[in-house]
Amino acid sequence: MNIIVSGSLAYDRIMDFPGHFSEHILPDKIHMLNVSFTVDGMKEKFGGTAGNIAYGLRLLGEDPVIAATIGHDHQRYFEWLERNRISTDTIKVIEFDFTACAYITTDQADNQITGFNPGSMKYPSAFRFELLDPQVTMMIIAPGNLDDMKAYSQNCRSKGIPFIFDPGQSLPMWDGRELAECIAGSRILISNDYELELVMKLTGLDKGELLKRTGAIVTTLGESGSRINLADREVNVPVVTPDEVVDPTGAGDAYRAGLIKGLVDGKDLYQSALMGSVAASFAVESYGTQEHYFDIGLFQERLARYMK
Repeated sequence: MNIIVSGSLAYDRIMDFPGHFSEHILPDKIHMLNVSFTVDGMKEKFGGTAGNIAYGLRLLGEDPVIAATIGHDHQRYFEWLERNRISTDTIKVIEFDFTACAYITTDQADNQITGFNPGSMKYPSAFRFELLDPQVTMMIIAPGNLDDMKAYSQNCRSKGIPFIFDPGQSLPMWDGRELAECIAGSRILISNDYELELVMKLTGLDKGELLKRTGAIVTTLGESGSRINLADREVNVPVVTPDEVVDPTGAGDAYRAGLIKGLVDGKDLYQSALMGSVAASFAVESYGTQEHYFDIGLFQERLARYMK
């Protein structure tokens, strides 16, 4: 099965501030804010929705194809992908801009200040669909370049390629009418519960009306598991308990990888969502979105505990 993963590739540069932001930000001077935080070093992690989902699929034995852009500073990311046997052939290099990057500073109270440079993500990846066989292809359209998201949903509809639409962090940039058009014809609309509320607000469509445009709505609920809405029923999927919680960042993308793996293996939507929960449980056990590891045996062992 050809699995096309559209979205973003990014460097996450993570810094810890050994204090509290509130001690340095004066409420009565917020109109003329000028502060500097000295941090305890920096860690660079590989991230972005396309990279995270592709990494998860590779752990599950799949060979995903990435449709995304990356900047002229791509060498370290390409080396990482190649070490994990993920092809870089379909990643478009933007030679005149940097790779998208999030600069995340966290204080001792877990408050965060983030600066995000979209860099190469501002440019479409222009993935070519001509040689794809719809019978053996599935695509996930994850948050990334907005032009890509619009074009790829249209391409999937016109060519009969089943696709998952995942607007996520891109939602503040959408026009409601265009968002509804991109959801139309999708096999699954996936989001967390907050994002689903935002989708309904932007489009003016409730769940019932959305389900006339998509085959299913899958909603991740953090520690409460996930929920599947179909035209005729609602199904709750349990959370899979990790051995320890180190960092929840990236759990959503890991969930998507597990969900897709189940679907391409012919599992029903409940079983696929449960596989998503298992994948997410491994992700939260490590710091970073592409730091966790498991083999198929360990994955199946954890999955077996929750199968009905």
